[in-house]
Amino acid sequence: MEFSELIKTATVENVLLSRSGLPAVRGTLCITSHHLLLSSCPRGDVELWLLIRNVDAVEKRVQNLGWYQPPRTGGSLRDTRFGSPAPSGTITLRCKDLKVLQLEIPGMEECLNIASSIEALSSVDSVMMMYPFFNRPPSLRLEQGWHLFPLERYFQRVASQTSQWRLSTVNRDFSTCPSYPPAVIVPAAVGDDTVTKAARFRQGGRFPVLSYFHPKNGTALLRSSQPLTGPNRRRCREDEKLLGTILDEGERGFIIDTAQPQAAKQARMSGGGTEPKSSYPQWRRLHRALDRGRPLQESFIRLVEACSDPSLSMDRWLSRLESSRWLGHVKAALSTACLAAQCLDREDSNVLVHGAEGTDTTPVTALAQLILDPSCRTLEGFQGLLEREWIEAGHPFQLRCARSASSHARGKQEAPLLLLFLDCVWQLSRQFPFSLEFGEQLLLTLFDNAYASAYGTFLCNNEKERSLCKVKESTHSLWAWLNQPEEKQQFLNPLYSHNPLVIWPSVEPQSIQLWQGLFLRWIRPSQHLDEAWAEIQRLVEGNIKESTGKRLSQPLPDPACWDRE
Repeated sequence: MEFSELIKTATVENVLLSRSGLPAVRGTLCITSHHLLLSSCPRGDVELWLLIRNVDAVEKRVQNLGWYQPPRTGGSLRDTRFGSPAPSGTITLRCKDLKVLQLEIPGMEECLNIASSIEALSSVDSVMMMYPFFNRPPSLRLEQGWHLFPLERYFQRVASQTSQWRLSTVNRDFSTCPSYPPAVIVPAAVGDDTVTKAARFRQGGRFPVLSYFHPKNGTALLRSSQPLTGPNRRRCREDEKLLGTILDEGERGFIIDTAQPQAAKQARMSGGGTEPKSSYPQWRRLHRALDRGRPLQESFIRLVEACSDPSLSMDRWLSRLESSRWLGHVKAALSTACLAAQCLDREDSNVLVHGAEGTDTTPVTALAQLILDPSCRTLEGFQGLLEREWIEAGHPFQLRCARSASSHARGKQEAPLLLLFLDCVWQLSRQFPFSLEFGEQLLLTLFDNAYASAYGTFLCNNEKERSLCKVKESTHSLWAWLNQPEEKQQFLNPLYSHNPLVIWPSVEPQSIQLWQGLFLRWIRPSQHLDEAWAEIQRLVEGNIKESTGKRLSQPLPDPACWDRE
């Protein structure tokens, strides 16, 4: 397939671009294989540079149809009667990052061609035809950034604290589990044969692996998919052994099952299920249902629709916010992560988190680490957490982020689980403003790039697919761009001060707030907020240079004490 075959009209003059909160601009619109460009007239400044993959929905409306007469033989769509103005059209682009653009295009033919071209280009689903495979920024090398956070480095950290775990390459050819990376951390007391047989007992082969080792008391956080016990309570001695070796005699562990009750019931009938107490006597099951898939996607859609409706009264707006149930999902994810962290830190117990196929429990395991581990709250540590828990662990980005909140297509695989996680991280940053080295801009950038990116970091569904598509050999890493000195500064939190303590967030309703910086990003003006943060950063940098020991011209409470409250 050639991109040129999908572009029916490449250039249109005299197009009017309208965006919320910004003055309208008239100029020349151009379509390339991956971008939509608009340069203003007469100065020629580029006013719009939109990655077409970012387009979630295309809505078109043709005007002046009452004056339109079909062309005669040999004529064109520009033919009109009695010298009347030609039909024109308006295209509304609803983007995956929630931006809304409106293009007024002279000429019905041009309008329909532009809309058709954008729809076709934004629907290309071949990974190797996407922009990251064509993007070549001059400041970066292709291999740069892809090996910043190898699992081997994290294992070395674990191995320096305990000898109970080992790095296994049982999945080096992806035959044991197609959605796991080649190397995983497993109990040292079990061999690869045991691991292989345990994998056959878990949905999708996702056997229990180490997610996080809590050095304070030597407890471990594991993740897996559900066991394939089925209606007949099938057993697997190797799986029982794998989980049994983690616990000493008399110790207990907790299995946090995040599957919905109805889904769990259906899973048992189709071969899935949970670990029976008789076969796993030292493990206690805790059920914490978390919505995923369609219910979570519908919640996201309802919230975006409410935020995009300017006609709502305050009462109506609050009603629609509540009925979207999005803040309820945020609370549930944070609560479950707190439960896992509490079991590890306060109950001195190992924890296994799973639910159905095991690829959508990542928000829980990643948030638990953010709560417990100060190193995950640094900019570098947070990138490593995303690489380890989301990307290498096999979160299916290609499926979950195929569409955002405005698409007219209704698939079964889309779910904004990364957005849910980022929202929870934002809640943590709001409650503990000194404890995270990175700020809101990083979270917004990660959301944008998960849905449409110039970089290959979030492409495909797992490491096996990335290997087949040669993503690491043929695209640039988002981390390489993000860690450039000239870019890195914008993602840092100027108020950050290292806090070695566990940060326990409040999940009371009054503590969970709407993430306005994302959901109202393109609706409300952010100029004054941006200026305020720039001034804070200037003051902090100035005070550091002067070594006055003061911050923001006034003494602030000790961050560690503040976060402990």
